[in-house]
Amino acid sequence: MLQAVERDGTTDEVAVELPLEIRLNGEPIAVTMRTPGDDFALAAGFLFGEGIVTGRPQVGLTEDFVANAVEVTVAGANPPATRRFYTSSSCGVCGKGALEEVAVHAEPIDSELRIERGLLARLPDLMRQPAFARSGGLHATGLFTAQGELRLVREDVGRHNAMDKVIGEALLQGWLPLSDRVLCVSGRLAFELVQKAAVAGAPVLVGVGAPTSLAVELAADRDLTLAGFARGETVNVYTHPERVR
Repeated sequence: MLQAVERDGTTDEVAVELPLEIRLNGEPIAVTMRTPGDDFALAAGFLFGEGIVTGRPQVGLTEDFVANAVEVTVAGANPPATRRFYTSSSCGVCGKGALEEVAVHAEPIDSELRIERGLLARLPDLMRQPAFARSGGLHATGLFTAQGELRLVREDVGRHNAMDKVIGEALLQGWLPLSDRVLCVSGRLAFELVQKAAVAGAPVLVGVGAPTSLAVELAADRDLTLAGFARGETVNVYTHPERVR
């Protein structure tokens, strides 16, 4: 979603940024700043990535447009008393604690997927990003086959939201785990993106930018192939290069 704003006597299109409250069985879980659209998928992906729900919501999803809120109802699911949120620069826990937290929700990835190195490098160029092309202000996550077929792409002002929208849609469609798919992101590779990919069971995560140290450590620990600086014909593979031909 884009909005026209005045600039230097003309107009620009900028990305809309609004809060979204995510509720589970009537209890507020989180508030995230996001670009409106695909809010059901965003909520489902967030709750799945945090290990709060472990399967497709079976009871229902409702949206409160006035309050910018999404309600997720899951029989038998209880909202946690506290949540831990990780950010790339100051996650509030040590690296070891963060890795242990993810290990609770994500088994090591077992996948026979293999992808050509040249194709892996080109995946960011194959993502369709119409809102970014018009505004320059959105991140994107794409879901690809090992043959480079784009199955799903979502854009958002938050890179973690774009990932949650893709994984949430995959959850709602019954596609998880993503053991035969590749996730591609338009920016750098921070810990939380590797966390979400690992929980979703994706064997390969590639991005345009650089990884962080904890992202590399987590990917190595969860048997996930992590690749960065994918630009044109070149790409750096940091972990589990056996999946890259």
